[in-house]
Amino acid sequence: QVQLVESGGGLVQPGGSLRLSCAASGFTLEDYTIGWFRQAPGKEREGVSCISSTADRTTADSTVHADFVRGRFTISRDNAKNTVYLQMNSLKPEDTAVYYCATGADIFCSWFPHGEYSVWGQGTQVTVSS
Repeated sequence: QVQLVESGGGLVQPGGSLRLSCAASGFTLEDYTIGWFRQAPGKEREGVSCISSTADRTTADSTVHADFVRGRFTISRDNAKNTVYLQMNSLKPEDTAVYYCATGADIFCSWFPHGEYSVWGQGTQVTVSS
């Protein structure tokens, strides 16, 4: 069964850090481009970060970050653990949201956040508050 499971969310004070994990089962995660998205209450879902698959050597492991997280968030992958991470530093109250990882066939970070993301995790809540 193809599945993504997020973890690592929680309550953190402004300026703090969290590392989210996206663990894959049923498929080899490095073969697919992975995106992180978030959705805050009453707001539309937005793309946060993306990491390219290793299938194309010219773009392997390339990353994209939304302007509002660039310099604060970093996406990475541990192939041995079949897991993608989102390191979030200097967190702000406006980063409060449910964070999801997702993937699909024919997904490219150059199109991020657009594309047919067909496999989604259940989400993990991140709350930034003092």
